[in-house]
Amino acid sequence: MSSYQVQNALKRLGHDIRVARKKRRMSVADFCERLGVTDKTLAKLETGDGGVRLETLAMALMVLGELHRLGELLDPAKDDTGLSLEHARLPERIVNRRRASSKGTGQSGIRFDEIDDDGSVF
Repeated sequence: MSSYQVQNALKRLGHDIRVARKKRRMSVADFCERLGVTDKTLAKLETGDGGVRLETLAMALMVLGELHRLGELLDPAKDDTGLSLEHARLPERIVNRRRASSKGTGQSGIRFDEIDDDGSVF
């Protein structure tokens, strides 16, 4: 019940795992032993079968020395959609909810219309 895009992404991920394994000169048997899975499970992972456990993917990334990438998948600092939505929700203008008295002074007696270069009004 997955979409075409999901299937393609999983196939690409599986292919990339296979290529990474081969670049590291790891045999199927050695990789399976390190992952703690059978060769059938590895074949499913490398072909992009969506039924492979997430833990198996994490173990494969760890064995390949790339586990940090799993933690970076949805890093809030790199979430372009989330950042755009957050930016769109920023107010146009910030309004001071406390109103100054009619004389232009706050509770502390400091006039808001006075210029204070050293920031002591805050």
